[in-house]
Amino acid sequence: MTEKTLFTSSTNLPPLAARMRPRELSHFAGQEHLVGEGKFVHNMIGSHALFSLVLWGPPGTGKTTLARIIADSGDAIFYELSAVSASVKDVREIIRKAISHQQMGKKTLLFIDEIHRFNKSQQDALLHAVENGEIVMIGATTENPSFEVISPLLSRCRILKLQALESNDLAKLIVRAMKEDIVLSKYKIKMTKDVISFLIMSSGGDARKMYNTLDITVQLVRGKDAGSTSFSITKDDISTALQERALLYDKDGDYHYDTISAFIKSVRGSDPDAAVYWMTVMLEGGEDPLFIARRLLILASEDIGNADPQGLVIANAGFQAVKSIGLPEGAIVLAQVTTFLASSPKSNASYMALNKARASIRDTGFQNVPLHLRNAPTDVMKQFQYGLGYKYPHNDESGFMEQDYMPEQRPDGTLYRPKKLGYEKFIYERLIKNWPDRYKG
Repeated sequence: MTEKTLFTSSTNLPPLAARMRPRELSHFAGQEHLVGEGKFVHNMIGSHALFSLVLWGPPGTGKTTLARIIADSGDAIFYELSAVSASVKDVREIIRKAISHQQMGKKTLLFIDEIHRFNKSQQDALLHAVENGEIVMIGATTENPSFEVISPLLSRCRILKLQALESNDLAKLIVRAMKEDIVLSKYKIKMTKDVISFLIMSSGGDARKMYNTLDITVQLVRGKDAGSTSFSITKDDISTALQERALLYDKDGDYHYDTISAFIKSVRGSDPDAAVYWMTVMLEGGEDPLFIARRLLILASEDIGNADPQGLVIANAGFQAVKSIGLPEGAIVLAQVTTFLASSPKSNASYMALNKARASIRDTGFQNVPLHLRNAPTDVMKQFQYGLGYKYPHNDESGFMEQDYMPEQRPDGTLYRPKKLGYEKFIYERLIKNWPDRYKG
């Protein structure tokens, strides 16, 4: 068999991302907060236990792979459904089989990819079986499960949040693919550190996207000289491969995620023209308008916040309006909300305050509540000095009385630092009057 024939036959193989899918935890990249020694998934797999889970994270972070590794670790019969194509009938048929397996002493694990695409009736069909232990369910979603999964089902699952892969994780995947892949391992492929960094950067933390780009790049470079077994890949080769990917709006594909990213960044960057353009691309491509409306809701708090508190009010009203009227008229509402938020002053101060508070709690743990801040509804609590020394702000005409509200081991620095623009400028002026030492400078 010639090298040319070998390469041609390889195109009938699954894509590189599928060929390199890990089958055991030792080959799984990233998510150390879940799979590292002593972490939840590591312990669960080590004990061969099975729990109903919702795996939530960006595309290409290993949700499906992790679900399959978990399934293989437990002594269970495995079924997989895609919420895009599955029906209530499909779900009920698997539940029927699961009941039969249970009677024979066997567990059943059902993996549902893109569970956020299941409607309420489909999720309701799962609820009883999960509650009764007839099936163990693992759902994968790129969407916030709080919005997309019904509360009764969500309450019976452990939610695991996956993060975008770090550059080091992606670099290890490239090295492994070069050594172990059935196709790539047959060639001597040269890539400089700059080229590898460019490939990683273009993936946006998405391992599947990175693998697909590398796969196409190798095919394009090999096509120039099919007889060669040794070749180099350049930045231009990767750029060409990125352009070769069809830019059809596919709600399951990369362009979907690239477009929503461009939309959010345009609103955040205060460019209403670009924001409306990318919003229209999504709608014309068949995107769910509620998906866009939810993103605007999040953005209204994350990127505008108290610089214009009306942003959240308008975003929420827009979400409810789109939910009520749907398309095509819902597009008018989305355009109004998008242009308003894009034109609003921007502040992420409240979001940053949340992140700083979380970091402090992770570092120091939960602190005791000072006695003067504790409620004292009984004489016993008063005896233990609960509430003693608390100053009631309304006893002063200004509505403010200085006292310490922080725990004894307080976070470093000031958590909330409002910007001096929009409505947040008014907030800043009031805070610096009340807390001059905290906000001066």
